Amino acid sequence: MACKLLLATNNPGKVREYRRLLAVPGLELVTSAELGIKTAAEETGATLEDNARLKAIPLAAQSGLIALADDSGLYVDALDGEPGVHSARYAGEHASDGDRVAFLLKKLTGVPLEKRTAHFRCVIALATAAGEVTYARGECHGLIAVEPKGDNGFGYDPLFYLPDLGKTMAELSSEVKDRISHRGHAARLVPDLLRKAPFDCL
Repeated sequence: MACKLLLATNNPGKVREYRRLLAVPGLELVTSAELGIKTAAEETGATLEDNARLKAIPLAAQSGLIALADDSGLYVDALDGEPGVHSARYAGEHASDGDRVAFLLKKLTGVPLEKRTAHFRCVIALATAAGEVTYARGECHGLIAVEPKGDNGFGYDPLFYLPDLGKTMAELSSEVKDRISHRGHAARLVPDLLRKAPFDCL
């Protein structure tokens, strides 16, 4: 049975990633912009799960489709887990990716590379029009580099250094990034979830 999945994001980088990650037979991905649906949920939750749910449920109810929303955070050990759930707004409400990178580097001034351990965490919420929600989660561990490198990514990708690969997330090919990233790990769980109740659509 074919399944139409509504992506609850206006972030073009995320849309591109999900179209790659969820290129599954029988699954059609659409965006709220493509359907002419205008909604922008406030990310006021205390956890990634809260924020993903807050974004998914209204879109599912409004569209009648299964909605997928995610929230991701960067957790830096030397900063007691900051920016965490506030990653997107860490440098201010309207900060650019460049602003966020610069702000994080400033916060880590004087911290040696070996103590810049961090991990990305992604939580995906899948919601039905009736308000039922299921979650998928993924993580990726690395270090915060001393300077940004690479341009194949967004957010904190140019700073997230992967020692085993000797590159930042933004220096990886899309294929490698999809395989090892937090969003990649979470997204690979989605097709199996969609085959089960309450979705039963693949």
